Amino acid sequence: MSTYLNANQIEQFVQNGYIRIDNGFSKEIADTVVNILWKEIPFDKSDPLTWVKPVIRLGMYSSKTFVNSVNTQKLHTAFNQLIGQDKWIPCKSVGTFPIRFPSGDQPNDIGKHVDASFPGNEPNNFLEWRVNVKSKGRALLMLVLYSDVSKNDAPTVIYEGSHLEVAKLLYNEGDMGLSFRELAGKLEDMPKRKEAYATGKAGTVYLCHPFLVHSAQPHKGITPKFMAQPPLLLRGELSISNSDGNYSPVERAIRLAID
Repeated sequence: MSTYLNANQIEQFVQNGYIRIDNGFSKEIADTVVNILWKEIPFDKSDPLTWVKPVIRLGMYSSKTFVNSVNTQKLHTAFNQLIGQDKWIPCKSVGTFPIRFPSGDQPNDIGKHVDASFPGNEPNNFLEWRVNVKSKGRALLMLVLYSDVSKNDAPTVIYEGSHLEVAKLLYNEGDMGLSFRELAGKLEDMPKRKEAYATGKAGTVYLCHPFLVHSAQPHKGITPKFMAQPPLLLRGELSISNSDGNYSPVERAIRLAID
């Protein structure tokens, strides 16, 4: 199996819950995506006075340019290293874009959370979607930057190492795990963690453990932020009790938390 990530990067992923991939895809692809999205935004690109909402959501996007951005050889190699070869499903969509604009208004989606991965009893109610200790349905969370993002441009807040506490919480909840809403209600009681920020040039991709706690924040800069958060789907399910002990880095992080 070819490699891209070195041993230190993989250990960072296990301990902190994420790694940053620079130049995950080209600036040309990023610019093409942003130009397509601007055509669907109900604001005037050249007039910031028309940017009257802090966030606009667009999606889902599955055209070739979008799909190519998250299916580069560099990213596929990293997926194999973190999850295991042929244990994940190539992305066929980049999902929804929460596009963030400079605004004096507070966004309504800035709470800490862990992305849920499989439906509960109400499939159409996202707040009731669930996550369990085997991360049913999801191999990774990805934060995919299509515009340059500085600390002023509403970068996603990442709570380093928070995936370990989440794994401990989920371990006692069985196959049904917890709903998005139930888990979000427990996050403020977790130990305080160092905050990191998902900044970088267009084409940067953060590969995150599926249990990593993260949150949005208000935009304090001058240029709209374009980012997608597609899941990387599992072909089967994670194993946290292999008889041979041959765990992937995603699985090792969970074992680290529950052992």
